[in-house]
Amino acid sequence: MTDAPGSLSRTPALSPWQIWLLACRPKTLPAAAAPVVVGSAVAFAAGSWRPGPALACLAGALLLQIGANLANDYADFIAGADSHDRLGPLRVTQAGLLRPHQVLAATWAVFAAATVVGAWLVALAGWPIVVVGLAAIASAWAYTAGPYPLGYHGLGEPFVFVFFGLVAVAGTGFVQIGTMTTAAVVAALPMGLLATAILVVNNLRDIEADRVAGKRTLAARFGPRFARTEYLVLVVGAFAVPPLAVAAGVGSWWLLLSWMSAPLAVTVCRVVLHEEGRPLNRALAMTGLLELTFALLYAAGLVIPRIAS
Repeated sequence: MTDAPGSLSRTPALSPWQIWLLACRPKTLPAAAAPVVVGSAVAFAAGSWRPGPALACLAGALLLQIGANLANDYADFIAGADSHDRLGPLRVTQAGLLRPHQVLAATWAVFAAATVVGAWLVALAGWPIVVVGLAAIASAWAYTAGPYPLGYHGLGEPFVFVFFGLVAVAGTGFVQIGTMTTAAVVAALPMGLLATAILVVNNLRDIEADRVAGKRTLAARFGPRFARTEYLVLVVGAFAVPPLAVAAGVGSWWLLLSWMSAPLAVTVCRVVLHEEGRPLNRALAMTGLLELTFALLYAAGLVIPRIAS
């Protein structure tokens, strides 16, 4: 695949399966899986891990991420936010690989599948999951679609922090434990911060295109310096949580295993501070890897003491 998105003439012929896989944006899925891993580790540490509900939470998170990706592909095309010289990965609607109505139909099909998974979770954990599930689907759609797209009005960061942090981690823990725990809320903080950092890199890369399209992200409003500072604050904040959790007695020293991902964090921060435009695609992938690595190490810090006890 060429790194010149939007140019069909330079895009190799793709099978229908490859096109739909491209539309789902599989590289974004670890960001959806990471908080579920951490939430399940919280449940394991509490002696309440349940593989069935854990897998259902994972399936629901992945479906919501895919649905949001498809909705974003469709809505940005309709709004004219995707141009032929976009810097990010290929968008199937803008590239003409799929028609808008096909992507829209797929979006709602995926959301319907997420609803089916959610119905089983509701049977397990009760009405709070109804509220969370409906809010998650509505927000996934409203991020770039609907009468007031959240991402177009500088609300992307709080959306990502809440749903990829607090809701995903604490919700996964709630389904398995049956109650909201302090450990789950604390674990949600670094995951939400790192997920938000992924969005910030994306917005930093697309500042000029977003300004032209009228997409008023925080980066587009306040500029590259603000976005880079925001990124550093998010990453540093995520790494501050484990020692603070240990100091507060919420977890053991094993949580500091997450600091083993610090060298990757330093590397990606350097890229974000010194690059602009298309080279930030590398930082985007690295930030996703950072979130997943941090999540696995943090989860290990929760699980190991339980196994050892």
